[in-house]
Amino acid sequence: MITRITGRLVQLLSDAAVIGAGPFEYEVYIPEFVRRQLQGSVGEEVSLRTIDYLEGNPSHGKVYPRLIGFMSDAEREFFDAICSVDGVGVKKALRAMVRPVREVAIAIEEQDVKQLTALPGIGAALAERIVAKLRRKMTKFALMVSKDLPPDQAAARGVLQEAYEGLLALGHSAPEARQMIEKAGESGKKFKSVEDVLEELYRSHH
Repeated sequence: MITRITGRLVQLLSDAAVIGAGPFEYEVYIPEFVRRQLQGSVGEEVSLRTIDYLEGNPSHGKVYPRLIGFMSDAEREFFDAICSVDGVGVKKALRAMVRPVREVAIAIEEQDVKQLTALPGIGAALAERIVAKLRRKMTKFALMVSKDLPPDQAAARGVLQEAYEGLLALGHSAPEARQMIEKAGESGKKFKSVEDVLEELYRSHH
């Protein structure tokens, strides 16, 4: 299983990145939201987290190994989650993921079926299924801070995530709780515990 590929971004196609690593050139499938992040990097070294899967029909004896690439572990994890919904699958998820992970996660969390059906190939019934299966698992993606954070901030992100869930439990709506958490995150303070976050929030809130 190949989990990461690092090399020069030779070419960016509409649905794939061609990466030169050592003596090899790899074609890595990418969803649109990843393609956009890579646009300015042609000719530069890039590092993609990858998942591999087999494409084709085993009963006809034609199966091709394929790589799909993402900018971060969180994006890869999100893609896996979407693929796990009945009726989605890799091909459909690749085509559907045209918006940033965070936006799609927020739509799922807020049960915004209309926004989900705006994604290519996602009909109303499938959108409902995605919401039903993934709604409770979207917190960390909806709060996704771009790029992988350094370890000390990653711990802080865990605290922010717990605080977010705490705010929901206190009766705040998801959008409201998210705005509050983002504000706390932007304050640049280092939060050690959920209490720290809530204290900061209520101090700045009142």
